[in-house]
This record gives sequence, C-alpha cells and structure tokens, in this order.
Amino acid sequence: MGQDMYQLSPEQFRHLATRIEGEVSKYIVGQREVIRHTLIGLIAGGHVLLEGVPGLGKTMLVRTLARVLDLKFARIQFTPDLMPADIVGTDILEEGQDGRREFRFRPGPVFTNLLLADEINRATPKTQSALLEAMQERTVTVANRSYPLEPPFMVLATQNPIEMEGTYPLPEAQLDRFLFKVNVTFPDPAELVEILNRTTGATEPEVEVVADRETILAMGELARQVPLASPVADYAARLIVATHPESREAPEKVRRYVRYGASPRGAQALILGGKVTALLAGRYNVAFEDLRAVAPAALRHRVLLNFDALAEGISTDEIVTEVVRTVAEP
Repeated sequence: MGQDMYQLSPEQFRHLATRIEGEVSKYIVGQREVIRHTLIGLIAGGHVLLEGVPGLGKTMLVRTLARVLDLKFARIQFTPDLMPADIVGTDILEEGQDGRREFRFRPGPVFTNLLLADEINRATPKTQSALLEAMQERTVTVANRSYPLEPPFMVLATQNPIEMEGTYPLPEAQLDRFLFKVNVTFPDPAELVEILNRTTGATEPEVEVVADRETILAMGELARQVPLASPVADYAARLIVATHPESREAPEKVRRYVRYGASPRGAQALILGGKVTALLAGRYNVAFEDLRAVAPAALRHRVLLNFDALAEGISTDEIVTEVVRTVAEP
C-alpha cells in the first residue's frame, strides 16, 4: 500500500486522516480530541502521555490504532520490580553448533512501532529512564552497542491521576520528551450507553487497515514541509516565553503561580502540532488558530506550578488558557 504513497497531496493527507479517525472510532466511543491528538503525535513523530482513570479505553485506543495502521505493537505493564533490561533487551550467552559461546542481543519490547507504556509512573526512576534514549534518539544502547529503532516509533504512556500510592512521578526531563499530554475524560451518559452496547454484545466491531508505516512516514514528511510564516513562528515563541514568570510578557497568573515555564521543546510541539492540524483542516499553511488548538496538549505538562498554585487548586490548564488569552497575535 505504501509504495505509491511517498508523495502525498494535502487532499490525500486529509482523506487518510479522516479514514483513520473513522476506523478508530468504531472501537473508541467519543474521545475525539484524544484520538485526534494521538494521531497528530504519531504523524509528527512525537510521543503522547495519556492521563485518565482506569477503564476509559486508553489501551484499546493504542491497540486499535496499531491495527488500523498495520503497525507493530507492544505493551509493557510498568511495575516497581520492572528492570531496564525488561524494556530494551539484554545480551545473552548462547552456545553455537561449533561449541563456541558468544553473546547475542535479544531485543526487548521497545523494538516496535507503537509502544504502550501502561502506568508508566509505577516503575522506578531507573526503569523509567530506560525509555529516555529511545524516545529522543530513536536508538537503544546495550553493552556499548547502539541499535536503531525502526520508524515510526511512538511511546504512548498512560498514568492514573488519582492513585498516587506506590508511584514515582515522571521527572521533568522525561515529561518534556512527550510531544503532548492528553487528558482522557470520563464519558457522558449517552457515550457510556454506547460503550456498553459495543462491549457487552455478542459481536465486536471490525476495523479495516487503511494505511501502513510508509504512509504514516509520508504523512509526517508532508507535515514538516508545511510553510510557517514568520508572524506565526513569532507567536509560538511568545507563547512559550509568556509561561516563564520572570518574563515581561508573563500574565499575572503566571508570575504568581508558575515556578518554571515551558522549554524550547514546547515551541517545537506547538509548531509540529500546528502543521498537522493545518493539514487536517485542509490548509497548507499554519494559522494562529492551529497553535491555539494544540497549546493545552503541548504545554500542560511543561509548566511547573509552585506551592501557592497547589494550595489554591490552580491547574496547569488554567495557566495555559490564561497565556493563550493574553498573548496577542503579532
């Protein structure tokens, strides 16, 4: 399927994305923003952190996406006793037919296209850090040898925002490597009824394969070619700068409640997410509205609040909303 898809037009891009979202929606009820941002993350070549209580279909979303795109899928259940070698793999001593022994690398589950890191905050920092190199450099180093990961490679990590006992919060450096953080919300009554109808009956929805890895890579290549006007790039930079409390452009809420603002990776996430969003809207140029559409997902995990914010119940989403509201278009 992918051989004739290396050169995609914006119209083909939008058509494919619509079909992908439609097929995933056969299994996943509602959660349109979650599906959209997960797809944007995959096309942009980034990773996505999904936060929500258990039972909202986070695992099913990743499995369904892998089926629709005919991608390799692996799942790791993170637990306190999980070791780095359980993720990246290890060298094992094997004896050949000639009786000679030698070390051979046995790849771990990280060697896949879509990696579901389930309850990532349940593993120790040592094990969490095993993903850092894979997420940033797309390589794995074991015993001084580096092994490349086949593109596309995407980590979809989940974490439970309620149950904090026995968890290890992700360090800022690792949070920053996620392109988006997406909140998976509880369904409304009508959606819950539809979920029950789909999951308690005798038949399961059937999904079709509508793309493959070459197609996804071609979609990502097209997205990076979308032109970015100087005023839009300037707007993205000013949004990031406004999240820093010491900045002149920082609104009052940021100066009062923010400890550290977003990193340059936040600006990259805004631009890459904005380019994919523009193509999904049928445009071949990034608009200010595209950046605003992805700003909460791109910035909510990159803004570190201070104690006053925690004491007063201020959320990072409120801060991001205030920044978007106060920073004027150039």
